[in-house]
Amino acid sequence: MALLPRLRRFAAGLARDVAAGDDLCQMTIERALKSRDQWAEGTRLDSWMYRIMRNIWIDETRAGSRRARTFAHEEEGLDVGMAGEQEARVELSMVDRALSTLPDEQREAILLVMVEGYGYREAADIVGCPIGTLTSRLIRGRDALQQILGEAA
Repeated sequence: MALLPRLRRFAAGLARDVAAGDDLCQMTIERALKSRDQWAEGTRLDSWMYRIMRNIWIDETRAGSRRARTFAHEEEGLDVGMAGEQEARVELSMVDRALSTLPDEQREAILLVMVEGYGYREAADIVGCPIGTLTSRLIRGRDALQQILGEAA
């Protein structure tokens, strides 16, 4: 249960939609429960769950079976921050929109390292790529975000 908020945030970032992210989170939890005997005691449960989620997301994207969802406006989305902090909400909305324009690999690297706080090696293990590839994706994604957000200012 303690992982649920982090899983939901990662799922929403991958799916680029809160509702589709919740569906992805549910599928992840279902698969993890069915496969719980495959989790090795003493290993990180969160990394195992992120890998399951990422694999489901890739499978769903490739299969094209994910249902189309309407975009939720920021006022209908997740309440982040304290009530009355309209400027912060606008900035978060701008970052969220900018993040959604990035290629999947860059967005995934940014979500894992910058949002979820994973180290480069852990994030590379979750994604299943060499650490240098993850670093490159992160740098390109961060530069692209800065450029997009700089143009929006």
